[in-house]
Amino acid sequence: MPHDPSTYLFLLAGAREGGNTETLARAAAAELPAHAAQTWLDLRELPLAPFADIRHAGDGVYPQPEGAEKILLDATLAADHLVIASPLYWYSVSASAKLYLDYWSGWLRVPGADFKARMRGKTLSAVTTISSTDRTTADPLLGTLRLSARYLGMHWGGALIGYGNRPGDISADAEALTRAKTFLA
Repeated sequence: MPHDPSTYLFLLAGAREGGNTETLARAAAAELPAHAAQTWLDLRELPLAPFADIRHAGDGVYPQPEGAEKILLDATLAADHLVIASPLYWYSVSASAKLYLDYWSGWLRVPGADFKARMRGKTLSAVTTISSTDRTTADPLLGTLRLSARYLGMHWGGALIGYGNRPGDISADAEALTRAKTFLA
């Protein structure tokens, strides 16, 4: 059964404000129905400390999140559809997107968060730009996100892939901009 989300969380994970990936994500979001709530968070503005894996230390329980981590956890749990907008960096998600995903491991063990149960049934999608005409270079990025979604029982919403090497290049990728019109439909 298709999932009809009405609350979208767009996580901007690029290293540049207004970069090609963000532009492509905003083009896709512009086509959402008026009733669809949109939250946009830029991971550059919500820095996370390096992730500490304490699963096997003491009781393995993670503390209640504070600061940027709490903002991200609350927004993640509030959304029906998560869109990770990450350029392809060294064949994977950006460092900030990877760090955000690492925190999911801790959120699974935060008392009262019920992270895994509350993520089940949500949709996870990707928006990315690559600097190669070979779209298979994005396979590791897509695999990271698709498998993360599967682990949590989420729906995989697919990926919107565009070409963008230099700032503004995405404006010349007519195919990606056309696909953006229906990507989140």
